[in-house]
Formats: sequence, structure tokens, C-alpha cells
Amino acid sequence: MTFPPPQVPPPLPPLPRAAQSAPRKPRARRNNYRQPGSKPTVTNAVISINVGLYLWMSLSGFDKTSINFVISRQFLEQGDWYRLLSCGFVHFGVFHLAMNMLLAYQLGQMFEQKIGSLRFGLLYFTSLLGGSVGALIMSPEAITGGASGAVFGLMAASFFGMRQQGINPLQTGLGLTFVLNIVITLAIPGISIGGHFGGAAIGALCGLFVLTPTKRSLPKFVEIGAPLVISVALILVAVNFVNA
Repeated sequence: MTFPPPQVPPPLPPLPRAAQSAPRKPRARRNNYRQPGSKPTVTNAVISINVGLYLWMSLSGFDKTSINFVISRQFLEQGDWYRLLSCGFVHFGVFHLAMNMLLAYQLGQMFEQKIGSLRFGLLYFTSLLGGSVGALIMSPEAITGGASGAVFGLMAASFFGMRQQGINPLQTGLGLTFVLNIVITLAIPGISIGGHFGGAAIGALCGLFVLTPTKRSLPKFVEIGAPLVISVALILVAVNFVNA
């Protein structure tokens, strides 16, 4: 089973303002992002589905219903490939659910309004797939579930996104939380190392395309197409692993 990252990152400190100087002509830049103030649609949908499924499973008998969503090699061998995604919506207890959803909410509030719902959704679900494939490879017989892989992907993307913008992530609450959760993942038994590290690795990789700095803008089709290509590659890896 996977368990949630135990810490909720504090809000990021405001970025330091440049010293006051004579007005400079702003550089032209492409408007790749949503307008500020737009609703975090994907974030709200992800949280609603996770909470709704947990309530439904609890009322219907958790042991009977959750088994239809979790991932394990034996289920994929039976052709249940939907589990590569569905396992990211199963949580083993209120604490597991609450911690993952708090992190998803805070990261979603920070990201989705800046990069848009489409890019954010691609980043989230590609990271989720990375976590599923990582858990499958490192612990194929274990029954695994939880949104931790996707959440780790968001944290890793933000970590490297800050580095691209010249910000030291270790000087922010989010960066320190990410490092702390890596340590806890390695130290506490029962946590899916493959799920967490797989999600983090894929999130960082997607972040290179989705969170590009303004000085290195990529074409829109690359920013959107790269996560899709990575997702297809992950599915092929899972298929080859199961059929090997």
C-alpha cells in the first residue's frame, strides 16, 4: 500500500522584488497562461472524485469495492489496464486521503491558474501514471493505491520549475517539504518507494516542457504533446513488463 506524504507544505514566500530603478520597457512575451483568477477546475475535480470515491467505498464496504481500483501485476495480467489510473483514486483511510488531497489542493492552487487547466491536468495524470508504473516495477505483487505518485510529481515539477526560474527551492516551504517526504519515503516501511519516486521522476520530466521559463518558450504543441508522448511510453513500459 502507499501512504501519503505526511507534511503539508506551507505557503511559498513572496518572490523578492528587484531594486527600484528607472522604468524599463517590458519584454514581449507569449501569453501561454490562463488569466489570473480563473477557477482551478482540474484541481477541484480531482479532489471531488477522490473524496466521493472514498465515501462510496466506505459506505459500500471498503474491502469489496477498493479491490476493483487498486493496482497489482496480477490484475494487469487479467487485462485490467484501467487500474494504471484508477489506483490513483483509492485511499486507505481518512488520514491517507486528507494528506494527499491537502497537498493536491495547495499545489493545484499554485499551478493550475498559472499554466492553465490543460497543462496542469496533463502534468497531474502523467505523474500519476509514472507512480503506477514505478510501483508496478518495484513491487509488482503488492496491492497499491493512492494519489501520492501524482502529488510527488507536482512537487518535483515545482522543485525543478523553481530552479529554472533562478529560485532556490530549498529556501521555500515547498522545497523543504519535498526533501522531507523523500527521506520519509525511504525511512518508513510500507510506503511505495516505486510509486513515489516514479511519480516524482515523471513529474520533473514533464515540468521541463510544461513549466518552461519565459526565456525558453516552447511551441504550444510541444508543451502539450510531450506529456502525452510520455504517457504512451509509460503504458508501453507497463505492458512490456507485465507480458515479459
